[in-house]
Parts: sequence; C-alpha cells; structure tokens
Amino acid sequence: MNEPTITRRSLVTLSGTLAAPSLLRSRQPSHTVRIAFVGTGNRGTYLLRTMLQIPGVQVVAVCDIVEERAAKAAELVSQAGGSARVWTDFRKMLDEQKDIDAVVQATPDYTHRDVNIAILEVGKHLYAEKPLALTPEDCRMIVRAAEQAKGIFQVGFQLRHDPRRNAAMKFIHGGGIGRVLLCHGIRHGGDLPRQIPWYFDRTKSGDILIDQGIHILDLFTWAIGSHPARALASGGTDLFVNEPPGRTVMDNYSLIFEYPGGQRVNFSHHYFDPPGFTGIRELVFGSEGAVDLPAAAWQPRTKKGLIKLEVADADKSADYMSLAAFLENIRSGNRKPLNDAHSALRATLQAIMGTRAIYERRIVTWEEVAGSA
Repeated sequence: MNEPTITRRSLVTLSGTLAAPSLLRSRQPSHTVRIAFVGTGNRGTYLLRTMLQIPGVQVVAVCDIVEERAAKAAELVSQAGGSARVWTDFRKMLDEQKDIDAVVQATPDYTHRDVNIAILEVGKHLYAEKPLALTPEDCRMIVRAAEQAKGIFQVGFQLRHDPRRNAAMKFIHGGGIGRVLLCHGIRHGGDLPRQIPWYFDRTKSGDILIDQGIHILDLFTWAIGSHPARALASGGTDLFVNEPPGRTVMDNYSLIFEYPGGQRVNFSHHYFDPPGFTGIRELVFGSEGAVDLPAAAWQPRTKKGLIKLEVADADKSADYMSLAAFLENIRSGNRKPLNDAHSALRATLQAIMGTRAIYERRIVTWEEVAGSA
C-alpha cells in the first residue's frame, strides 16, 4: 500500500489529537471513591471486574434482586482484597449504608427510570447504563433529576471513551476530514444471549435498536454535532421467529437518518451474520477524507492508503476508560461528562425515533419524540 502524503492541514489537526490529555496519567488518585453496584448480572459483573482494576476505588456494596448473583459479586470484591456488603433491595442499601459515594447501575432497561431517579435523589454520584429510559417522557424525568442532583451523572455510552474511537473523533472535530457528509455503519453478528429473557421482550428492552444499536448511532450523531431531523427505517424478525418462545424483538433492521445540515446516517443491524463475515463498521465520510472509527485511521479523499492516528492508552478498554473518567469527574467536580444526561437524552431519543419509524412504517421526525428536550 502506498503511503499517502500528509498535508500541512492534516499535520496540524493530527498534532491537536496527539496533544489531547490522557485520563490515565501516572499520578495517584487524590482520594478513594467508595462504590456500590446495583445490578450484578452479566453486564454488571463485567463492569465490576473492570472497576476493580482501577486505582483509587473501594467497592463497598453490591446489590441484585437475585441474592446469589450479589453474593458472587461480593466474592469477586473479596478476591481483589476488598469487602462488600450484599443487598437485594437497592433502596434499603441507599438508606442504611452511609459510606457509599457513588453507584454503578447495570439493571435491565425497563428499570432505569426508577433506579436512576432514586439514586440521584439521595445525592450519590451515578454511572448509569444506557439507554437513559424507554420513553421520551421517562428520559426527560431522568434529565431533570440529574440537573437537580448533587452528584455527577454519567451514562454508559462507553464507546465515546474507547481510545481509538476517541482519537478518531478528535480528528474529525478538529477538521481532519473537512465537513462531515455521511456516516455508514453496520452491526452484524449472532443473536442475543438466550439466558437473558428480558432482552427478547421489547416492552422491557425497547427492542434491539434502543438496547444495542444505540451505541453506534450515538457516535455518529456526536461526529455530526446535531440531532437528526427525520428517520426512515424498515425491520422485522425473519430468522429467529418466536425464538426464544414469546420473542417480540427484531432480528434485523436498516435505517437512514437525515440531519438538519444535510448529513445522513445509514445503518444496518442484524443477528444472522456468519461468524467473521461482516461484523461492525463505523465509517465517517467528509469533504476531504474519511475515518474508520474503530481502527483510528483515516484516508484523504483524493489519495489511496490509510493513515493511522496516534492513540493514547490504546491498551485500555472502552469500559475501563469510561469508568476511569467517571472517577476523575467525581474527584474534579466535573458536571459535564463526555457522556452526560443531555448527550444520553439525544442518543436515546434518536433510537426511539428510529424504532417508531420501523414499527409504524413511516417517516418520524425529531419533534415527535423530542418535545421540549
């Protein structure tokens, strides 16, 4: 492959990307943050394992309605040299355990409104898994609670903190590919884990766009810099019909978002991809070139050959970086995380907008879901 010429403009833009400060400097944390986990199933346990790797953290409580899951989470904390109280009622935990500074919420999607608001109302810092909620009204309730809360509120759109995607986004926002024109994405893979029943009930998960595809759409809207104006979409269940029994979520959809500035997003998401056949792609095209977000590489529009962007903390996972940012925001008092209530509101409303376009087989506008947001 021929190495393309790097223009003066691309050098200036790239140097800005390289100069961006890392979250993970070698200095010691200024104080220990005492964390509770609410929801210790599949996702919550993964986040717990990740949190236990971050300096300056003490996990002091774990809570799950299934006591066995909470007990297993407490054992992980013990293996890491700590000690966590086990709870099955998060409200009782918040009321009785006074040494909690912050909470990580990883409960099913349909519980997010009630759990998030309860945690915010008692003044704890909160890292809440996406989506914000399942309806526009509930999303706005959480945003209002976050605005009035004493604690920092950060939402689990962790791909914003993925080192490669983050470096690529800095390059885009620095003008590296000129004016953003189009984003193209695919998320193709196998079906959802069958051992998690609520995934397959769209009244509990919001369906696969709101629960899964939302991550990539959030990145694209972040790249463009505004919310979409209209959504056109089609989808359904064509392979896994009634698998598992009672399934009400789709196994595929395709959608197009149109933005006020003329930009477009096209996105394909399905669950019947042969292993390794297509996978995940996140491409952003501009007037002067295009960026592959997960690869942190770009190519000028008029020359062949990818140019790699330099990536700080490239060995760290998106979840590690996102949780580390949460802790840093707590210590610094930063109330505007990269993935805050307002960016999460925009991402969730966008996913709701696309889902409605699929279900109702019509073009859906931003105003229909956003209201006064």
